[in-house]
Amino acid sequence: MHSSYTFCNFNVTLVAVPPMNIVTVSRIKKFYLEHADAKLPLQVFIARITELRIQNLNELKQIANSVDVIGNNRVIFNIKGNKYRIITVVLVRNQTVYIRWIGTHAEYDRIDANTV
Repeated sequence: MHSSYTFCNFNVTLVAVPPMNIVTVSRIKKFYLEHADAKLPLQVFIARITELRIQNLNELKQIANSVDVIGNNRVIFNIKGNKYRIITVVLVRNQTVYIRWIGTHAEYDRIDANTV
């Protein structure tokens, strides 16, 4: 939705930013069916992400203290006190989060977060 206004002889268009959308939520749900202690923290993760409206990836670090932006639109979220990790690709322009990988911290230590 766009709204146009004239401000100090400049035309200004305000764009309503939609909330974030998580693609492949089913991957998260499958994970917490196998790791019951992760269910509530992952449900909170889903709820918080889908409420967000961000302009850049650095805003994620201000919103959540357990976030690492590693480049190439990849963002790592620590879940349940860093017991679990989620690797995502966040497209700010589309307000979309793609779940690339989810696993335990020990499993995370054995992969390359830049390539999964």
